[in-house]
Amino acid sequence: MKATVFIGGGRITRALVAGLRLAKYHKPIVVHDRNRHKLGDLEELYGVQGASDLHNAVAQARLLIIAVRPDSVSGLLQEIGQVDRPLNAVSLAAGVPLSKLRAQLGPPVRWARAMPSPACRSGRGLTALTFEKGFPPAARREVGSFFANVGPILEIPESKFDAFTVTYSCSHGYHALAMLAAAAGKLGLDRKSALTAAAHALADGILAWRAGKISLEALLREAATPGGIAAGVMEAMDKAGYERVVARGLAEGMKRARKNA
Repeated sequence: MKATVFIGGGRITRALVAGLRLAKYHKPIVVHDRNRHKLGDLEELYGVQGASDLHNAVAQARLLIIAVRPDSVSGLLQEIGQVDRPLNAVSLAAGVPLSKLRAQLGPPVRWARAMPSPACRSGRGLTALTFEKGFPPAARREVGSFFANVGPILEIPESKFDAFTVTYSCSHGYHALAMLAAAAGKLGLDRKSALTAAAHALADGILAWRAGKISLEALLREAATPGGIAAGVMEAMDKAGYERVVARGLAEGMKRARKNA
């Protein structure tokens, strides 16, 4: 049986494999990485098959997942060289377009891009997908079903992919949680209480929005009574440039994505 093969055994591969095992995904998983310690950890923790030889790993692939840093993609594809059979390949490298992937490793390889979240380790990670023109419908379904093991999927045009990438990262939630809890600590809350309050503020409200049919605008009005504490907090944050800071952060992310291209 052909395997799902990850090229690169770093953080996102570890998160995906953890999520796959949580979902009882029992199909063969092969991971290639030059770092023997990474492979050993993945083998011990998740029962994957480590492969030190790149070409041997690729030869085993039914689905090939490129999980290396964007600046390593070009050299990796050159090292892989020519593939002599149809193969579905998915790049997780942020900012690297399908055109560049196809130019370096073209037919019979068929390319897709995926942007999974590290939260996939819990089965709650959203994954964005985009496919090159002519990617067969059956193969699309297979790729989609694979990532659906670790959370919901969203297929979007490649032209929107980088904007999605800089927006959806769970780092926004972690960052906001850390900042909100730190500010609460300065008001005198102990760390445990501060994190509990901040986590409720961020996670529970968003879960309520996702689970219901009430608009975000209506929920904001409900949570922040005019003249009340929450309304005062939001007003002060807006005046301090909250919207501008978020926009500036996303713009920097887009700049880096374009640099990767």
